Amino acid sequence: MSTLLEVSDLAVSFGDVAAVRGVSFAVEAGEALAIVGESGSGKSLSSLAVLGLLPPQARVTAGRISFDGRDLLSCTDEELRQLRGEEMAIIFQDPLSALNPSLTVGYQIAEVFRRRRGLDRREARQRAVEAMAEVGIPDAAARASNYPHEFSGGMRQRVMIAMAMALRPRLLIADEPTTALDVTVQAQILRLLRRRQEDGLALVVISHDLGVVARTARSVVVMYAGRAVEAGTVADVFSAPAHPYTRGLMAASPSARDAQRTVRPIDGYPPDITSPPSGCAFHPRCPFAQDRCRTEEPELRTVSPGRTSACHFAEEVVTHDEPLATRA
Repeated sequence: MSTLLEVSDLAVSFGDVAAVRGVSFAVEAGEALAIVGESGSGKSLSSLAVLGLLPPQARVTAGRISFDGRDLLSCTDEELRQLRGEEMAIIFQDPLSALNPSLTVGYQIAEVFRRRRGLDRREARQRAVEAMAEVGIPDAAARASNYPHEFSGGMRQRVMIAMAMALRPRLLIADEPTTALDVTVQAQILRLLRRRQEDGLALVVISHDLGVVARTARSVVVMYAGRAVEAGTVADVFSAPAHPYTRGLMAASPSARDAQRTVRPIDGYPPDITSPPSGCAFHPRCPFAQDRCRTEEPELRTVSPGRTSACHFAEEVVTHDEPLATRA
């Protein structure tokens, strides 16, 4: 398959504050890529840049975003509006905030068909009901007349998926698509997304839930303090992390396969991007940190075929169980 979305050396700033620095990733049609990291790492901001939906204070200061060979950063606002919905779509993190509380969900989905397909009210409503039924909303014809607050969190998420997928886009960005949902509803939503992939959908999943990532994506980018600090296949990265931050995320995540394993949170807090630490941004929290880490920011480099890491000691992180700082 060919690459549908390619992001190269993306940088996003709020005035003089760099919120995203040199992020690169690509996803093919029918494939899924995950972007993971703590809140504030730049995951959502990177995805909003792809869709041209950055907040007014933010701007892209460097890099390239290519969709099916088209440079999105050179597109006009009107051209981006035409691409959104038709070719690219997003499931926002909080469906209750994303939906208009004063309009029925059926009206909101139908509006997509009226504006983009020119359908009349009756035809648009019928298509909206079909879209709702397709994502597993029971009694869709009746539920179309309900307002967002009358739906559970899982059903609102299904409404958002129905709206995002209404025009059959080729790229879908799912920002925390299963947040606050129980595991049964999570599984149902992930199955919906996988079915779309079988039809050629390119999927970008933004999440802090490594379990969701493992069940959804083939490739993963790990972000910290606005940078990609590790990237590779999910199988490689999760089985043998090449960055201490990734190791920390893995250790802090509960394991259904190993219920006896102790969950260990990462010490400290993510850095303030307005005043980042010198050297490696992760060094104040890193058990592997050496003097070099405090003064020299590591480059994102290839550590094995298809695998990159921004750590001075990536090879040792992969192969050693004990932190460097505890060894002679």
